[in-house]
Amino acid sequence: MDSASCPTQLKRERRRHTILLAFQSLGVVYGRLCTAPLYVFGSIDPRDIKSENEVYELFSFIFWTITILPLLKYAFIVLKADNDGEGGTFSLYALLCKHAKVGMLPSDKCANEIIDREGESPKKIKAQSRARRAIEGHKSSHYLLLFLALFGSCMIIADGVLTPSISVLSATKGIGRSLSKFSEKIISSEKTREHVEKFASKYLPISSACAILVALFALQHYGTHKIGFMFAPVIIIWLAFIVGLGLYNIVYHHQILWAISPVYLFRFFRSINFTDWKLLGNIVLCIAGSEAMFTDLGHFSKKSIKVTFVFLVYPALVICYAGQAAFISQHLGYSDDIVHLSESIPDRSIHHVFSVLSLFASVVGSQATVTASFSIINQCQALACFPRVKVIHTSEKIHGQVYTPDVNWIMMTISLAVTIGFHDIKPLGYATGFAVIWAILVTTCLMSLVISLYWEKNTLISGCFLIFFGAIEAMYLSSSLMTIPDGAWFVIVLMLIFMAIMISWHYGTVKKYEFDIENKVSVEWLTDLSPGLGVSRVPGIGFIYTDVVSGIPAFFSHFIANLPAFHHVLIFVSFKSLPEPHIPQNQRYLIGRVGPKEYKIYRCVVLYGYRDHVRDIDDFEEHVIGSIGEFIAREEHDHESLISPEGKMMVFGGLHGEGAALIPQTEIVSHLTTSAEIELQASSSLDAPSGSSQGRQRKVRFTLPPDSPRMHSSVRAELQELVDARESGTAYFLGKSHYSVSKGSNIFKRLLITTYILLDKNCREPTVALNIPLAALLEVGTVYTI
Repeated sequence: MDSASCPTQLKRERRRHTILLAFQSLGVVYGRLCTAPLYVFGSIDPRDIKSENEVYELFSFIFWTITILPLLKYAFIVLKADNDGEGGTFSLYALLCKHAKVGMLPSDKCANEIIDREGESPKKIKAQSRARRAIEGHKSSHYLLLFLALFGSCMIIADGVLTPSISVLSATKGIGRSLSKFSEKIISSEKTREHVEKFASKYLPISSACAILVALFALQHYGTHKIGFMFAPVIIIWLAFIVGLGLYNIVYHHQILWAISPVYLFRFFRSINFTDWKLLGNIVLCIAGSEAMFTDLGHFSKKSIKVTFVFLVYPALVICYAGQAAFISQHLGYSDDIVHLSESIPDRSIHHVFSVLSLFASVVGSQATVTASFSIINQCQALACFPRVKVIHTSEKIHGQVYTPDVNWIMMTISLAVTIGFHDIKPLGYATGFAVIWAILVTTCLMSLVISLYWEKNTLISGCFLIFFGAIEAMYLSSSLMTIPDGAWFVIVLMLIFMAIMISWHYGTVKKYEFDIENKVSVEWLTDLSPGLGVSRVPGIGFIYTDVVSGIPAFFSHFIANLPAFHHVLIFVSFKSLPEPHIPQNQRYLIGRVGPKEYKIYRCVVLYGYRDHVRDIDDFEEHVIGSIGEFIAREEHDHESLISPEGKMMVFGGLHGEGAALIPQTEIVSHLTTSAEIELQASSSLDAPSGSSQGRQRKVRFTLPPDSPRMHSSVRAELQELVDARESGTAYFLGKSHYSVSKGSNIFKRLLITTYILLDKNCREPTVALNIPLAALLEVGTVYTI
């Protein structure tokens, strides 16, 4: 009975969890799509609509665009291309990097050096090589893919800046109209009424929008989970309101239902002119927020996002747009505000209720693009395409829920500047539509490659996907290009700024890595030549943090040349990001040996995904030492490691507890600098930051397991040396980078490097591991000529 009830209970738990995520997704993912009716028709100049049939044609475009792109493309196709539960433009690029040799990042270049990818059948490898030969063999295609990923990311960030402005401003415009109409009833003086109307139409929307924007961005630190619970009820009430409003207008003007027929699309194309074609730049706003369905995937789940859209959001939007189009078609020429959603309200007594509700809904509508921007920037930063910024994981259970305070306040500043600068929905609508269609088109291009290279479908299927969806999006793009002088130019400015930052950071990171590779010294220099240099060994463990995964980094050889002494045990630690969201804990540490056993030099490569925060753990040092202990115990049974140049690297997961080579025991102690470390720092002429000798209060001490015939005496002796070295103290060596531009560089390269140097000096310091005692930290200066 119990065994039979477990699957049923598990299904109930999953169903309950899906419903909960679906509820939260309404307030985070779909707020943007649900509030788009506020400005789709509202951003159109009523004088550009010539007849009732033209309204029907525009509604037909809205219906088929929502049906084909958000419903068919995203809900049923693109959501399946998740990268271990993560979505977004960079997630698609990461999939291509992981399953095809197209990566241009430093982590991609060294991945083959440290990871042995085995287990693929010859048949699969052959099939993959045929499908990928064209793109993998051309370097230019690799640059193009990286450019597409960065370009799409820039457009999503630009959309995240513009959406709060247009959403909040369109709602506050309704408040201004409500105040104007209210003043007509209670103010008898014509002069006073004119002042009130001027304030309501010009100053109130701007000031109210700015105040709401500040409040919106101030709420972000609470995280997606809490914001979703706060915002979801607002969207549910909003959807109920606009559905009721749409049904009312459809009942009185049911002829609009005929516009669902694609015949109206052909009528639009048959009588096309420049003004009508430009209207498509406004109509594309009906799918603004579709990209968030995929980008915010890491915050929720595929099933919750799909179910919510198919059964709730999609039908509600179709009804709302149909009712609004029906009302506009019957009241053309009545007023200049006839295209605004508030005008279709039949009962003026609830007009004020609508104004307040639309204001709350517009705030919620901005949330989707804001969280999408956080996700994209976190992915770009993890893959070395964005400067270091602080990333806060706001959920313990869902790793994709992140908050970046630095970016949050920058986005708020730009949104306020945009709101004050444009102070009108129309140019903001053009700019937003321009960013939206570019982001969607980039996703289509990358998705077509994923279908071919990752899903390994026929090239014909991939081509049909690209042609079908790409043609529709190219049509809207051609219309949006006409709006560049009217407001879309601002997106180009934002894109150029963000692209300059991303490309400069990526270029500088790659060149720095190449410099490290070219200037590293061989292992023999340290092991064979060090006795001739008079190098002495002092008690303790030395952690050397480096970007290279083989050889000795240049900054450490510079340190040995100036101060010929290093610790009894050396551990070279490298952090390497991989193009996937998460690395399991049991596959996180790659451990190998550098040189002969008697030198006690090890290498540890820490693998992490672009969603992991492995560098933020407090017990990082203990995990590394525990993994090295496991490596020493297992190495004697691995004959291949004895003939490898630096020893075969093995995968470990940190502390193992009982039955491990080293048994961890946690205790509360104060970290004091050892005499050996003090001697090293006192005699060093290099720059070492000052600080207190007091460090962490929590420490893990290691002991050896009881004697066992299965453990060789030499292994036990080496483990004991590792434990004794740990007890003697630990020192940490970091390279301090100083940059200079190489002679003969052209202007473009000089500009990239100068920008990289500026960004490197002003962004956050790399956090290789937290709580490093300052008294045990040694920074070795190195000049990078790039």
